[in-house]
Amino acid sequence: MAKQPTRQDIYTRVTNQIALQLEKGVRPWIKPWSVEHTAGRITRPLRHNAIPYRGVNVLLLWSEALAKGYAAPLWMTYKQSQELGGQVRKGEHGSLVVFADRFTKTETNDQGEAVEHAIPFMKGYTVFNVEQIDGLPAHYYAQPISPLPLSDRLAHADQFVTATGAVIHLGGNQAYYTPATDRIQLPPFEAFKDKESFYATALHELVHYTRHETRLDRDFGRQRFGDAGYAREELVAELGSAFLCADLGITPEIRKDHADYIGHWLKVIHDDKHAIFQAAAHAQRAADYLQSLQPAPPSDSPSSQ
Repeated sequence: MAKQPTRQDIYTRVTNQIALQLEKGVRPWIKPWSVEHTAGRITRPLRHNAIPYRGVNVLLLWSEALAKGYAAPLWMTYKQSQELGGQVRKGEHGSLVVFADRFTKTETNDQGEAVEHAIPFMKGYTVFNVEQIDGLPAHYYAQPISPLPLSDRLAHADQFVTATGAVIHLGGNQAYYTPATDRIQLPPFEAFKDKESFYATALHELVHYTRHETRLDRDFGRQRFGDAGYAREELVAELGSAFLCADLGITPEIRKDHADYIGHWLKVIHDDKHAIFQAAAHAQRAADYLQSLQPAPPSDSPSSQ
């Protein structure tokens, strides 16, 4: 039986994988998806039962899909593929995903009392894309019939942004969030080269909006433009925007000012092997928070069943 990688091994492996993409000038959270599969046109990676992956696993599997050219967003373990009647093709190599949990350890303190401690741990396991597997039920390989109209997806994004309740001022030629006044500034819609860029930028600033002390109270100790704390917050906003773009069916375009941060992000994740995990976790919390502000779907809608 193969030895399970240690917690530090997993942190290092994941960090190195993301850093390798960044060093090539590629951000694996920007365009690692495809519209060529009915399981989800623009989507997070999905488990075999269509439940989306979360946090750093989204980055890992997007990165793998980008590197290996997978169009399908569906992933499963070797055992799951067998249970579904499939077989991983000979010579195929799986992809790493991670699982975080806690176990309880009981110790005796100086007073002779039994004290329980919750100790976090992380383990890795291997999954395969459905394009590496033969013999699965037909719907795992299904091709799209009629993609949703682009206007419908962007109308939904408008509704999402409005439902957050954030104060957004349109005008000027810069996009930013100001904690002091708790407002977002965006250039006017017509100033963007395409609709996708506008919504991706709005979602980026909305993730910054969640850092306010009355919301998620996120602070990396940033002191000035370009320092490590600033780079960490920008990385959280990048990832959170990418997660939300995937949820809303939007393909974000690369903004030059964001691409310029790649060097800063590389330094952050090289200096701290936990940084990409922490950034992904903060981004997931921000995305979840913004999702929680959305109105509940009607009780008879497909998404509520």
